[in-house]
Amino acid sequence: MSDLAEFQARLGYQFRDEKLLRLAFTHPSVAHEASLPAPHNQRLEFLGDAVLGLMLARQLYEQYPAADEGALTKVRARLVNASALAAHARALGLGAHLVLSRGEENTGGRERPSALTDAFEALLGAMLLDGGIEAVREFILRAFAADLAALVPPAGIENPKGELQELLQARSPAPPQYQFISARGPDHDRDFECAVWHDGVELARGGGKSKKAAESDAAQAALQKLRAQ
Repeated sequence: MSDLAEFQARLGYQFRDEKLLRLAFTHPSVAHEASLPAPHNQRLEFLGDAVLGLMLARQLYEQYPAADEGALTKVRARLVNASALAAHARALGLGAHLVLSRGEENTGGRERPSALTDAFEALLGAMLLDGGIEAVREFILRAFAADLAALVPPAGIENPKGELQELLQARSPAPPQYQFISARGPDHDRDFECAVWHDGVELARGGGKSKKAAESDAAQAALQKLRAQ
C-alpha cells in the first residue's frame, strides 16, 4: 500500500483527484526556495479554514440551542486554535507527508505547529473540492466528535434540561422523560420534534435540527410553562 493510500485509509476518505491531496501537503516554502511561481497549499488553506468554521458553527448552534452569539464564538475558538488543529494533524500523521523546501525540512518544519495547522486546513479545502460539502462535513464531525463531546459550556450557556430536572425534583423524585416524536426533511437538513413528560403527563414539545436540540427546546418550553403557573 502506498503512503498516500495509507494516509487516506487513516483519513477515512478516498480522493478521486490525488493531485488535490498532494497540493494540500505542499508548503509555501517550496515556491520561495525555487524563486519561481509554484502551486502550494495556501489557497486550499483559505478554503478549508472557511468550511471548518462553518461546519463547527452549525454543530455548536445545534448543540447549544440556548447559547448567544458571544458564547458560541468562544466555544468555536477553543476548537480551532492553532494547537488544537496541529494536534488533529499529528493524529493523522500529516507531517510525514508534507512537501517542504530543504531549509524548512532542516529546521523542523514537519513538526512546526503552524505548518501542520495550515496543512490540516488545506486538507479540508482539498476534500471540499474533491468530494463536496457533505464529504467534508462528515469528516469534520467525525474528527471533532471527541472534542465536541468533551466541551465544558462557558458561562452564559443555559442548560434547560438540567434546570427542568432541578425544578421537577422539588415536586417528585421521578426525572423528566424525553420522547422522540418525528423527523422531517432530507437527511442533510432534518427537523426533529421531541416531547418531555413527567409523572405520565406531557409537559411540552420542542423542535430543532438534532434530537438533542429538540429535547432542549422542549425543556425550555416546559420551564416557561411551569414558571408561568
